[in-house]
Amino acid sequence: MKNLIVVVGSLIVAFGFNFFLVPYGILSSGISGIAILIGLVTPFDIGLMNLLLNIPLLILGYFKLGKMITVNTLICVVSLSVFLYLLPIVPVTDNILLSAIFGGIIGGIGVGVILKYSGTSGGLDIIAIILSRTSNVSIGLLLTAMNGVIVLISGAAFNWNIALYTLLSIYLTGKMIDTIHTNHIKLTMQIVTTKGEVIRKDLLDSIYRGITITEGFGGYTKEPKQILMMVVTRYETMQIKKIVRFHDDKAFINIFETVEVDGQFAKN
Repeated sequence: MKNLIVVVGSLIVAFGFNFFLVPYGILSSGISGIAILIGLVTPFDIGLMNLLLNIPLLILGYFKLGKMITVNTLICVVSLSVFLYLLPIVPVTDNILLSAIFGGIIGGIGVGVILKYSGTSGGLDIIAIILSRTSNVSIGLLLTAMNGVIVLISGAAFNWNIALYTLLSIYLTGKMIDTIHTNHIKLTMQIVTTKGEVIRKDLLDSIYRGITITEGFGGYTKEPKQILMMVVTRYETMQIKKIVRFHDDKAFINIFETVEVDGQFAKN
């Protein structure tokens, strides 16, 4: 069911691109924006370019972020590339401003759905996640900087009016993503388990968050247990619960909202 929702999200993104953004040369954010640019100035198909540009990043993600998140991303990248290839490029409106607005909103809805059920839509997401693990810079800031480069490329390749429309589209896409997948909401997860070590290793291979572990024991059974604490975003909880249940179906998981995080969130 989750994979089907990701495919539907990819279809929504492709619809926003081919019916609103691409006809006017407006770029989207991320690797797909670069694919649109190449497709506009060369005879190469946008869907094919999106797939080719993502392949090296998927390989990098497999070694740096783990198998689970890479498989989820692969489903998204392939389905988006197929839909970009199959859907015709037809403008819905002859107004470029309306195209930038609705293209950004529709694309943001699709990406928000993908992120909520997949964890990453590929491309620059993978680079930002990896860089955030080795620096104090947030993922959001890294993505903003990289998308800023796309806007500059748009202005240099076409004209600065198109670059400003691209900037508007990217801004609206980001707003819709935040609204749907609530990445900005932080949660604290406490996992009480007897399989702490194997769960710890699997989580560190799959989730780009740090883990604090304390020792405890059951109040009734007196059985030794490990308590794993993580601060995560809401969309990561589904993947974490799946990993925990795979190793320990009797684990106790407590989830509560975090009001404020002070420190290196990506690595704490």
